[in-house]
Amino acid sequence: MSSPSSSLILERGDGVLQITLNRPDVLNSFTREMAQALRQVLAEAATDDAVRAVVLTGAGRGFCAGQDLAEALPEGDGPMPDIGEIVKTCYNPIIRAIRALEKPVLCAVNGIAAGAGANLAFACDLTIAADDANFVESFAKLGLIPDTSGTFFVPRLVGLQRATGMFFLAEKIPAVRAKEWGLIWDVAPKAELMTTVLVMARQLATQATRGFGLTKRALNASFANGLDAQLDVEAQAMHEAGRTADYEEGVRAFLEKRAPVYRGA
Repeated sequence: MSSPSSSLILERGDGVLQITLNRPDVLNSFTREMAQALRQVLAEAATDDAVRAVVLTGAGRGFCAGQDLAEALPEGDGPMPDIGEIVKTCYNPIIRAIRALEKPVLCAVNGIAAGAGANLAFACDLTIAADDANFVESFAKLGLIPDTSGTFFVPRLVGLQRATGMFFLAEKIPAVRAKEWGLIWDVAPKAELMTTVLVMARQLATQATRGFGLTKRALNASFANGLDAQLDVEAQAMHEAGRTADYEEGVRAFLEKRAPVYRGA
């Protein structure tokens, strides 16, 4: 897999695809071109059996500052661009791709994550931030509303009051507080961030990744289901998991008292 754009750096190894947002001079803020490139890479990762886990991070001193406002300004005296259309065509497809990708998606937040950048991090499966990283829902400063699934995931992660405070006040949330609130999985020293995340990703890539994919499918369904419907989802997912080669290998390894060798199938 080669990068479709200079705005993304792709690195592969040990079953892990690392995607680095690569516009460090503007804190990796998104253009339409970068959003389309990321969407394409995620789509390819979904069908690439050699990719068993994905890591998303940013180049330079920040993770992602959200939308590049240069693309959201009018040309000359022309009308303001339709920000809603940018959300529909750029950010919504990325979030849908991450949640539909039935492989672990880890996020390494190496610096500021603002606006769409913060919500992109919150939508990943496991997010680890550098100890000096900050998250900020900056939309209110521009008279906008949170996008990139922010109004979906943030209140579910932290509750209504904290979500409202984050959205209305637009204050920086330090990484340690983000972990305490349940917005992210963990915090790592900045110098050890990528090592920490890649070790986790490589470890996950050796596991029964089909089971992870089915678990993720069930988690996604739980957001819309009541108990009865979710019990049915679990039963169906367990039916599929029980027919995988990984499950058979796991049982054989248990009986033979050895470490399993999973292949993600």
